[in-house]
Amino acid sequence: MKKIYLVFPIIAGIMFGSTGIFVRTLTENGIDSTTLLFLRFSIAIIYLLIAILIADKTFLKINKHDISLFIICGLSILGLNLCYNQSINTVPLSLAAILLSTAPVFVLVFEYFLFGEKISSVKVLSVILVLIGCTLVTGFIEENSIDISLIGVITGIGAAIFWAMYSVSSRKSIDIGKHTFTILFYSLIIITIVTIPFTNFTQINNFISLNTIPNILYLLLHSLISFALPYILITISLNHLDAGTAVILSSGEPIAALVFGTIFYLEIPTLLMTCGVIITIAALIILSRSSSNKSETQIETQIESK
Repeated sequence: MKKIYLVFPIIAGIMFGSTGIFVRTLTENGIDSTTLLFLRFSIAIIYLLIAILIADKTFLKINKHDISLFIICGLSILGLNLCYNQSINTVPLSLAAILLSTAPVFVLVFEYFLFGEKISSVKVLSVILVLIGCTLVTGFIEENSIDISLIGVITGIGAAIFWAMYSVSSRKSIDIGKHTFTILFYSLIIITIVTIPFTNFTQINNFISLNTIPNILYLLLHSLISFALPYILITISLNHLDAGTAVILSSGEPIAALVFGTIFYLEIPTLLMTCGVIITIAALIILSRSSSNKSETQIETQIESK
């Protein structure tokens, strides 16, 4: 029975890798970035609420001292998604996913300065490999590489930094006894409130009116597959697997993004770019393994902050 839980993080990674398809499709149909995020997160509130009611209703309980951390988590998720959406729309899906996946590197930096945690030689080696891999994936060193947007690369790195900020903030929330579902649920509420003034409801109405039932279903699937369900699957798997294993199994997002980019957008990577993806993923796996002696709490936040 336990073997099925090994599949959950893999499915979650594939779902995260498919985010670019939804983002590009909605963008091409006139949905701007902020409106897209409002749709993703406001709908995800419903999915998370259902998951909480099924798992444990006490996850809804909070006190006023939690609110500041939830605000930081919410704004970090918002910044992450704004940057990631921009990156997805301007660079190949595989590159956007690789840049986002470098977040654990920034987590190391934040933990060093904020918590005084030591950085081992293995972690330093992993960081160097990540930098080499990302350089290859960008294709900047190849004469005949595809044209890569500098803005797309910068926003991809920005997404990773926001992801790292969320990791550190959610770690603090978990340390004071808050469940991942609790953190996500209230963070989504904050994001929805913040994005309402910047949401273009006319764009939503126009998109739905084009083909009402299919487009409503598409919006529901967008929120479910690109956000809510991956988190739910990973959270469930963490109750049956060690967190280090879950990290590694869910690290296939860049590969999934590469496959989706090739199939749907003919984004054919060069040999060096493919090697860069492999090197980066290998480095992140080494980094995850080197952190396996951390507490389950610390590693969990690295997984669940995408």
